[in-house]
Order: sequence, then structure tokens, then C-alpha cells
Amino acid sequence: MSGPVLEAEGLEVRYGGNLALSVDRLAIAEGELVGVVGANGAGKSTLVNALAGWSRGEPKASGTVRLDGRDVSALRTPDRVKAGLLLIPESRLIFATLTVDENLAHAAHPRHAQGRRAWSTDEIFDLFPNLASRRGHLGGQLSGGERQMLGIARALRLAPRALMLDEPSIGLAPRLVSTVLETIRALVDDGLTVLLVEQNVKATIPVVDRLVLLERGRILAQGPTAQMQDDPRIAEAYLGGSA
Repeated sequence: MSGPVLEAEGLEVRYGGNLALSVDRLAIAEGELVGVVGANGAGKSTLVNALAGWSRGEPKASGTVRLDGRDVSALRTPDRVKAGLLLIPESRLIFATLTVDENLAHAAHPRHAQGRRAWSTDEIFDLFPNLASRRGHLGGQLSGGERQMLGIARALRLAPRALMLDEPSIGLAPRLVSTVLETIRALVDDGLTVLLVEQNVKATIPVVDRLVLLERGRILAQGPTAQMQDDPRIAEAYLGGSA
């Protein structure tokens, strides 16, 4: 496919009279892992929420979101999910009162997802062996890392065309952060398209193809990781300061 899998143009989000996000253009190619980094409050979650068509509160959103060239801007969040645009929020989108097996069964292959890959439970357990050994445990009994893995697994069962993750490293031990991000990298190498929002810039750099630096709701810089990691503004993001 020649065009980008996920694309946004003129995307703006306002809360009351305050402009929270203003992105002229963002495009993610097939099989690309793009990392959105920046300080706390830079607008990273606002960006992926706007792409997913979801938000806390009642913002006024405008602009165009395309998935495989199709304008999905007018679609509600559930319909964007059906189209293949999925967001795993910080809450990880699992059911705490269901077992691992039940969580995965609840996210069964959608019948409308023709031409898209939905991961089988066997593939899920090959990808996340920890979940295989915990399949009878409730979601609420899992560790933070296991809940993150289950959230990703549920999304894979829904045949994503483009997958967005919001701060998957939050609350995880450093070893688990590496495991989760390396798994996401492996999924991209297998053909999945991913937009990754992360405040942990140091952990993000080794796995992403391209970096987007967001500050105060605007893209300050973007480019290949090898080029962007030497940008002084990225060094500021490492320290959690403002660019």
C-alpha cells in the first residue's frame, strides 16, 4: 500500500477556549514504529485520544484522521476500532474480574475484519509465555507487566490495522519495560503499524524507527531516530524539561 496507514491533518483539540493540541500533519507508514515523546503535559495522550476519537471531558476536536486513506474523522470510537484503529490507554483496557482466557475470548476475531490479521490465542501465548501460565487467573490478580501484556494481547485479537499505545511503561520495573517495548518492536517487524506514546525517552529510542517531539500540543521536530536522538530538544525531553 503506497499511502500511510494512519494519517492526521489539521488535527486540533480545544477544551473550552484553550487549545490543547494542534498538529498540522502526522503520518505513519505500514510496518513502522513511531514514538511520540515529550515532557509531562506535552499533549501526548491528547494526540492518541483524538486519533481514537475518545477523550475525557468534552473537547472540541477538528481536523482529518485517515486509516488506509479512508476518512474516519466522523466515526465514533467503537467504529474506529471496527475499522482497525485501536488504542491501548494507560489503564490497559482489560477486565479485572475476568480470567486471562476470558479476556482473550471477549476480544474474539471481529467478523468484519476481512484482510486483517487477528492473532490466535496460541500465537498470543507464544508471544507472552507469562500469560500462558496465568491463563486461569483474574485480570486483577496479574502484575503490572502482565496486565500490560494482556492489554496488548486483547488488541491483537481484534485485528488491528494500526495500534496506538499510551505510556505502556508506566508503573513497570525497568526489566519489564524493555520486555514490553521489545515485544512491540517484534510485532512491528512482523508487519504491524504502531504509534507509541512514551515519556520514557531513553527506553523508546532503541526500538522506534522515527521520533516525534511534542511540546505544548505541537510537533516541534520529527525524523528518523538516528537523527533525532542527537537533537538538543530530545536531550531536554530525557530530563523531563520543556523544549
